Amino acid sequence: MHRFKQFAFKKFGYFDFDKSPADQIAEHDIDWFIKIVFIQAGGVVVVDFKEYRLEQDALFFINSGQYYHFDDSCKGVLLYYNRDFYCVEIHDKEVACDGILFHNVYEIPVIFMSPEISAAMQKVIQELKAELDGEDTTGMEEMIRILLKQLIIRSTRIWKQEHGVVTEEGRQEVEFSRTFSQLVEWHYTRHHTVAEYAELLHITPKALNKRITRYSNSTPNDIIKDRIILEAKRLLVHTELSVKEIGYKLGYEDTSYFIRLFTKQADIPPQTFRLKYREVKSTL
Repeated sequence: MHRFKQFAFKKFGYFDFDKSPADQIAEHDIDWFIKIVFIQAGGVVVVDFKEYRLEQDALFFINSGQYYHFDDSCKGVLLYYNRDFYCVEIHDKEVACDGILFHNVYEIPVIFMSPEISAAMQKVIQELKAELDGEDTTGMEEMIRILLKQLIIRSTRIWKQEHGVVTEEGRQEVEFSRTFSQLVEWHYTRHHTVAEYAELLHITPKALNKRITRYSNSTPNDIIKDRIILEAKRLLVHTELSVKEIGYKLGYEDTSYFIRLFTKQADIPPQTFRLKYREVKSTL
């Protein structure tokens, strides 16, 4: 089932998928929407070229522009909305549209759930669907937003518990890491070194490295390079830009250096990567 509502410039929708999710998703132009996806255990999901084989029910938090694929064993519900519908910019930073679940330095945000937690999350999702399916539109937009925020708050709590963020000091470090993540997101095409980001944060490169590695296995340099290579992968898959043009777009005038960097980080040359994923897409 699929439902979609537009409240002026604010948009929200959902659809259930089963058996052939790629075909069902292709029916809807949702690439540039923010997505929250509930998927039952047993499916195989790829988000930004990382594969997840689900042994538990899971919730994925996928930002606009991210590469994702669900195989035919996936069954679940996909919620999608634009930033105008839900984006808390000033208050409640942890549960904002660019909060912990959508931008962090640790991993692709995915919440794996016990049967009890999954049942509670599915109840909220069912309430969201019922609200959107209802004929009484009085307060519908606000009710959907409240339920969506409830889903995000519960998921953020689970994420923080799983990552051991329980003290005030831990929360401050996560907020610092989130700030670093946002800076990388904003500047990765121009700033490629740890020293440049340390300067933006008014600390030394050594201090930045110490704070980031406290709760992450990745160094600041890893995170910067991973973001650059991730964007290169997206451009290779989704555009016809040449490798030289992609390198230049990401701030590298020396094409040979960019190819060496990509190959080192991705373990595959950029042109080979493009051919590989185009072959995958052609079989879907």
